[in-house]
Amino acid sequence: MTLQTTLVTDGSSDKALVPVLRWLFGQVTPEPVELHWSDLRGLPKPPTSLVERLACAVKLNPCQLLLVHRDAEKQPPQLRYDEVAAANQTQLPHVCVVPVKMQEAWLLLDESALREAAGRPSGTDALNLPTARQWDSVPDPKQVLHDALITASGAKGRRAKQFQPGRAAHRLAELVGDWSPLRQLSAFQRLELDIRSALTELGKPLHAAVPLSR
Repeated sequence: MTLQTTLVTDGSSDKALVPVLRWLFGQVTPEPVELHWSDLRGLPKPPTSLVERLACAVKLNPCQLLLVHRDAEKQPPQLRYDEVAAANQTQLPHVCVVPVKMQEAWLLLDESALREAAGRPSGTDALNLPTARQWDSVPDPKQVLHDALITASGAKGRRAKQFQPGRAAHRLAELVGDWSPLRQLSAFQRLELDIRSALTELGKPLHAAVPLSR
């Protein structure tokens, strides 16, 4: 039976997490998983508080498991986990998706896919992407990602101003085929473990765990 999950994110740009999570579920369980991104922007009166957003998301997209994204940014990640636990009044189990800074840091792992997403796969301009060890310490991952996409596009002047890095970032997320390098990150390791725990509680089968990097 297909497991129904609903993802609630901080903003529309965070829809880029959908391919990441689909890949991760495929690594964790043989169970078919359907993942719905809950876009609440088009509602006549979009909910504002996290409590309301979670309740509304479940009403619009009934599910068995809630996935709740919160960027840690400058706050200790545990605060975000605690916020979500307090806000989830849906009676459904949930898993938190909490990058150490922003989810854009998770999109810096594949230079080839980034160049393709920018529309110039054969480009050779230096992108100066951070190494894996630096992903969680980049002060502004979104700016770094957007700058890299603009550089990779080769656009100059007016064309650079017209380039839409946010749209390219969504395409980038769809182009990445292997997210396993993210297993080096503590936040991603916790996400994988939390998904395993949630699926165990739901009685779902699991693939053997991959040893996590330390």
